[in-house]
Amino acid sequence: MKAEGFLPDDYRPAEDEPFMNERQIEYFRRKLLSWKADLLEDSRDTVAGMKDQTRNIPDVADRASEETDRSLELRTRDRQRKLVSKIDAALRRIDEGEFGYCTITGEPISLKRLDARPIATMTLEAQERHERREKVHRDD
Repeated sequence: MKAEGFLPDDYRPAEDEPFMNERQIEYFRRKLLSWKADLLEDSRDTVAGMKDQTRNIPDVADRASEETDRSLELRTRDRQRKLVSKIDAALRRIDEGEFGYCTITGEPISLKRLDARPIATMTLEAQERHERREKVHRDD
């Protein structure tokens, strides 16, 4: 029986069940797919809104304000585009049986961390070490 059929709507992964069992995998797959759908819908809305809002504004200050708003919106959409690619990568890891395990240590990533950030690829400890190393080697 597939997890899709028996996953209740109120299901939350618990520490007392086997790690990355079928129910947990299906829970995270649904969470990722829902998140991706929301991001893509926002993106479509932005494109449609920008097409509708294209207009010639004679006042320089108003035009500058609108350009700033548009620039911020495009920057947000670019971040979301990158997030969609991370979601796709997480979905691939689910398909390959690698989801939920740290890419550095191979240890399980905590369920709380995965629930908060299902695209996480490292345990909290490995992520902190990575960020400390990155900070040390950054050219300021």
